Amino acid sequence: MGIADSRERADSSNAGNPGRSHAAAFGQRSPTLRAVLTFQACDRFSEGLIYFMVVFSPWAFGTTQPWSIWTMNISGYLLGVILLAKLLTRTLYGYEPPRWDNRATETDSRGSAAGRTAVAGLVFFTVAILAYCLMAALNARSTYNAAQMEFMYRPQIPWLPHSYDRARTFQSFANYLALACFFWAVRDWLLGKTEAEIRASRAPDRFAAQTSYLPARLRRLLWVLSVNGALLGIESIAQRLSDTNKLLWLKGTRENPQAEAQFGPYAYRGNAAQYFNLLWPVTLAFWWTLRREVRHRLRASKFRHRAARPLLLAAVLVMAACPIITVSRGGALVAVGSMTIAATILVFAMRRGHALTRFGVVLFFAAAAATGLWFGWDKLGERMKDAGEGFRGREATFQIARKIAADFPVFGTGPGTFEPVFPLYRESLDEYWPKQLHNDWLETRITFGWVGCGLIAAAFLLVITRWFAGGGIRTGWRFVSLLWLALGGCLIHARYDFPLQIYSILLVFLLVCAVLCTLGRRPSRARARQAQTS
Repeated sequence: MGIADSRERADSSNAGNPGRSHAAAFGQRSPTLRAVLTFQACDRFSEGLIYFMVVFSPWAFGTTQPWSIWTMNISGYLLGVILLAKLLTRTLYGYEPPRWDNRATETDSRGSAAGRTAVAGLVFFTVAILAYCLMAALNARSTYNAAQMEFMYRPQIPWLPHSYDRARTFQSFANYLALACFFWAVRDWLLGKTEAEIRASRAPDRFAAQTSYLPARLRRLLWVLSVNGALLGIESIAQRLSDTNKLLWLKGTRENPQAEAQFGPYAYRGNAAQYFNLLWPVTLAFWWTLRREVRHRLRASKFRHRAARPLLLAAVLVMAACPIITVSRGGALVAVGSMTIAATILVFAMRRGHALTRFGVVLFFAAAAATGLWFGWDKLGERMKDAGEGFRGREATFQIARKIAADFPVFGTGPGTFEPVFPLYRESLDEYWPKQLHNDWLETRITFGWVGCGLIAAAFLLVITRWFAGGGIRTGWRFVSLLWLALGGCLIHARYDFPLQIYSILLVFLLVCAVLCTLGRRPSRARARQAQTS
């Protein structure tokens, strides 16, 4: 974009802005060309960092090592600094960049007001969760000496959140702070408009500025996520077929040295299954939107989008088959269940179309399941026979963990403290001592207590209900329902495993949540026409 276009945007962004005189009253200046160019540079830098974190996190062995975790944390902090610079530019210079959630361009004032209220509530709960973790670390009841396996107690305030391992809770706070910066930076960047979208918004029909297709920034992000996931799936399948016990053919692992216990960059096959089960419904939602977009595009641009659709379908097939090929029992069950629900959603959405099209949807998911079973059924079938015994073994561990939750019901033992606290409740040294509980629901209740769990649940409830408020990027229920399906599958995994303890999986989970926080349902046609004529 040229300097003249930037100057025009700086002038037009404040045209008719009632807050400009209000800003001037507090000593704020009108946006200068330098402020606009600085804002745009921050926007481009944040886009690159977001792409880096999305691509890097799974390939860095799932981001389970300290070096990869801190690489992601530093990237998240940079995103937070950039977001702060963008917010300061808007505040100090009164600059309002063209966005999908601008009040001046909203067609549904009631929906946009409800959406802003939901986002404000989500900001409050984000700060509250981070403050809860920081307070627990600062008010720690003890520190844990891993070498001597003993707790060194220290004074604390009992009626405030506290932790039984100061260092681990500080590390959890550092991780959550970086992830919070990532979440809000993604949301802020996605709501910005490109030059083509700005020109479209100046058309007489404002409601036509965003039709059924997704904005350019969201499309680019989904392309990066989908292509990266497909390449990771292809590499993981090739690695499994080669029968190597080295992750990415590079690194061995002491915890799960067997080749069938690993998959791609993940040392634990269950985590790999959870990552792909979280990813493929998002790619499927993207494919569905592109399919509808072709109908609204000009003929000159239809070929490109028609050519892209088969690539996305191929990516969905590969990623949906991966959870079965991992030989993870829970991954296979969640994958088949999610395929059934996704097929039902799409068949219902195509209920007015040709019967052969609906049959093609069913056939596609059958092919994805068949592909997974073809490569993985020999070992998966054997593991399914022992599913009952494996579940009973985990349930015995859960019974011990429930005693911890009963002893620390309000504030818990502190974020990140499950591993050092658990052995205190074992009846003998021969009992299993897990690093993770294989039940994120119960582990969160143990470490955060009911107070912390309440904050997390309230924030998540706002995320999944944000679409109903309206405003933001207008999408249909099919796209949103497939994103809900991705999150729902991950939460089912979390009941019997630990996906939310793995940085790369939690990152994608929060990425989907950030996308949901930018979406809103479309207003009715009557309300849209009323807004256009007003």
